[in-house]
Amino acid sequence: MIEARNVTVTYDDTAVLKQVSVTITPGTTTGITGPSGVGKTTLLGVLAGLVQPHTGTVTWDAQARPMRGSIALLAQHPRLVCNPRWTLGAIVAEPAAIRRKSIDVEAVCDRVGLDTALLRRFPAQVSDGQLQRACLARILVQQPLYILCDEPTSMLDPIATRDVMRLLTALAADGAGLAVVSHDRAVIDALAPEHLELRAHIAS
Repeated sequence: MIEARNVTVTYDDTAVLKQVSVTITPGTTTGITGPSGVGKTTLLGVLAGLVQPHTGTVTWDAQARPMRGSIALLAQHPRLVCNPRWTLGAIVAEPAAIRRKSIDVEAVCDRVGLDTALLRRFPAQVSDGQLQRACLARILVQQPLYILCDEPTSMLDPIATRDVMRLLTALAADGAGLAVVSHDRAVIDALAPEHLELRAHIAS
C-alpha cells in the first residue's frame, strides 16, 4: 500500500498541504475532496512520487520509492500529458511497446468505450472526452498496482461518467488501489466508501 504520513508541501513559504495523512490500499478506492486550491492535485503528485514533501514520509509497499510502472496517474487535462504527434493508438499501446509485449489494443479500447475508428486520429482531432478514454485505455494496458485519478469524470458527459465509474469500480475489484480526486461529491460517494476531505489553510 501507499502510505503518506504527516505530509507537508510548501510553495513560496505557503503550505499547500499541511500535516496530511492518507493510505491507499490495494483493492479499495479512497476519495479525496475539498475546494479548489487546497492541494488535491499536489497530494496525488506526492502519492505518485512526483512531488517531494518538505516534511512527513511516503512509502510505497514499505519501500522508499515506487517501483517503475507500479503507479498510473490519470490527469484532469489529458491534452497536457498526451504527445500531440502520436495517434491515439500509439498513446494507448506505448506501455506494452516499452515492455515489448503484445496487446489487443482494440479490446482494451472497447472496455473503456473508445471507438476503435479513432485510433488513427491525433489528439487535436478528437474531443476531450475521447482523449480521456484513450488515457484510461493506456492505464489498462499498463496494468499498474495503483491508479491515481485527478477529476476523472470532469471531461465526460453523464453516460460516459457512468461508464468510467463502473470501470474504476471494476479495477478496484480486480485488486488495484485507487485514489480519486473529485469536486463532485456524488462521484466520490459512489466510488469510495472512505474519503479524505482537504480544507483550506488559514494563515496565522
